[in-house]
Amino acid sequence: MTLKFSVDNALIKARSHAKKGEIREAQILYHAILSNFPNNKRAMQGLVDLNKVKKQSGQNFLNKEIKNLLDLFNKGQFLIVLNQAHTLLKQYPQEFVIWNIFGAVYAKLKEYDKALIALKKVTELNPNYVDAHFNIGVVLNDQGKIQKAIDAYQKCISLFPNYPDAYINLGLALRAQGKIENSIETFLTVLTLKPDYAEAILNIGVSLKGIVFKKPNPNLQKVITTLLDKKTYVRPKDIINASLSLLKFESKLNKYLNLIEFSTSDFNHLAVIRDLSKLPLLLKLMSVCPISDVDIEKLLEKLRTKLLMSINASVHSFEELKFQSALALQCHTNEYIYNQSCDEKKVLGALEGLVKQALENNKKPSPQIILCLASYKSLNDYEWSNLLKATNETKDVFKRQIEEPRQETNLRKKIPLLKNITDKISTKVKGQYEVNPYPRWVNLKLRLKSASISQITSEIRLNIFDNRIKYVESPEILVAGCGTGQHSIGTATRFSGSKVLAVDLSLSSLAYAKRKTEELNVQNIDYMQADILDLRKLDRQFDIVESAGVIHHMDNPLIAWGILKDCLKSGGLMKIALYSELARKHIVEMRKEISRAGLGSNDLDMKSFRNMLFKSDKKHHKSILSSNDLYSMSTLKDLLFHVQEHRFTIIQIQKCLSDLGLKFCGFEADTTIISDFKLTNAENDDIYNLNKWHAYEQKNPKTFGQMYQFWCQKLS
Repeated sequence: MTLKFSVDNALIKARSHAKKGEIREAQILYHAILSNFPNNKRAMQGLVDLNKVKKQSGQNFLNKEIKNLLDLFNKGQFLIVLNQAHTLLKQYPQEFVIWNIFGAVYAKLKEYDKALIALKKVTELNPNYVDAHFNIGVVLNDQGKIQKAIDAYQKCISLFPNYPDAYINLGLALRAQGKIENSIETFLTVLTLKPDYAEAILNIGVSLKGIVFKKPNPNLQKVITTLLDKKTYVRPKDIINASLSLLKFESKLNKYLNLIEFSTSDFNHLAVIRDLSKLPLLLKLMSVCPISDVDIEKLLEKLRTKLLMSINASVHSFEELKFQSALALQCHTNEYIYNQSCDEKKVLGALEGLVKQALENNKKPSPQIILCLASYKSLNDYEWSNLLKATNETKDVFKRQIEEPRQETNLRKKIPLLKNITDKISTKVKGQYEVNPYPRWVNLKLRLKSASISQITSEIRLNIFDNRIKYVESPEILVAGCGTGQHSIGTATRFSGSKVLAVDLSLSSLAYAKRKTEELNVQNIDYMQADILDLRKLDRQFDIVESAGVIHHMDNPLIAWGILKDCLKSGGLMKIALYSELARKHIVEMRKEISRAGLGSNDLDMKSFRNMLFKSDKKHHKSILSSNDLYSMSTLKDLLFHVQEHRFTIIQIQKCLSDLGLKFCGFEADTTIISDFKLTNAENDDIYNLNKWHAYEQKNPKTFGQMYQFWCQKLS
């Protein structure tokens, strides 16, 4: 360019181009000035400023592209991200953030070797980029290289100690190694960083399942109490044994467990109650879940007796009333499974008469008397319950024992009936659950956020044969045999965009389920009273059908299973849960003993057999004492006294699947079971091989004590 104008005019024009973002034009002018006037400081500074603008403009462009990549990644558009990232890396080969996204995409596509190459490139470009070490840990974990994954998470934490998600993944990896207490401590560390972090609290709940502590941990007791307060973070029965093992280290409880064989008069019940009232976790557990411990049950039973027999002599302190409320809730939840003497029955009769008389005379019975009666029979079952008003001391019991049953009575009228239930076995099963809705529950575990079918099948590693099911955005789901709602509510909140139809034989169970559904504000479930045998009358097919612990209580499980298959769309998924023949050998023996003894399924006979189990030294009797199902009437009946029961082997399940034309997709089991299975079955496809699972169960007969739970797919 030939300079044909003054330097000042050239500088003015150059600055004008720069302001308009016309970088190249401004550069040409500045270079033209400097070619004639090499020492012109204003032109020199102009070029410096232009370089800054150019660099910032390039960074803005890069940031915009990276944001676009992340948006596409979060939408699951992995192949598009891959192509765009590849193009950007040609222009910005040293940009470690793009390499990190590149690696994350390959991880999602399960191309783990490529993912690790990309992520290791990140650490070469920026050794302190913590997200890369985190993602390396995720990839290694998905490859089953747990220890290497742990090393990656620990590297991440060493670089950035306040990285909660790194601790979460570290805890999960430790749990996969069987280091349960270490995993819990890791999740507790997260709570020191973020006290209300839901993922940490939830994972503590998962880790507590099946563990028994060997040393005290007061801080963990506080966390468990918080966990139970959340109402949808954990099923209390899943953590009851772990929680009770911690409580047994408390001297306030332990010293009284040594007195349980003494007569009721041998200890000061008010002193006991004052001590136990200082254990918030114990009171919380009593309020939400049957206490599945023989010794603690005996202590609570004696305290109930003592409170009744000294009802007029007790000093009714705040501590006593707080404990009495928890005891009444415990007795209601376990469906009054405790023994009752003739003397107690006499006192109860007299006390009930006094309360009735007081209410008829417009007098208020004392809270301690109401709570005492509520620990022997639900308040709703007393003829004077409609005259009773809640007080501050009795409000929790009043809600559980009067308000909620009334709600269920009203809800029963709104539940439609598909067809009158006529099958002989179905009628018997219906009768059982009308009397004992199964199970009574207060809290349950729900996902923090619902997920797509694709995400869930990936999480539980199902082998999907027809991938079209993964792309169903609003799945229609049938829950066949929903019981009291734990299953239907769990499914409805698990699958995003889902619409659930939940059916059951028992109107009592359905009303309970409907009440809990409304309580939790779950709005995508419809309930209907129906027999599986009549479901063809719906004239509907579903994307997913789930039936857990149901068809093995029917006259012919294979016929019922076939009907469920007919309710499934082509390519649809089915979840089934069935009893294991191997895992229930001790149950089979006890059912034979019940039959030989001529015992029925009435409360008196069931309690009599249960009392015998507590005193027995037989191995198969002792083995059942740890079962949570032994500690409430409905679960006891379901466990040992059910009117109909079939059991299966894995080989039989394999034949059923073949006969029905269903393809096995995988078990949905605890990660500890899957991890242990993989120790001797290391090939990727082994977890889908029922013959190998059969061989594994032969060596580990208690594996499926909670039933086989598995998924299958209909291909035609």
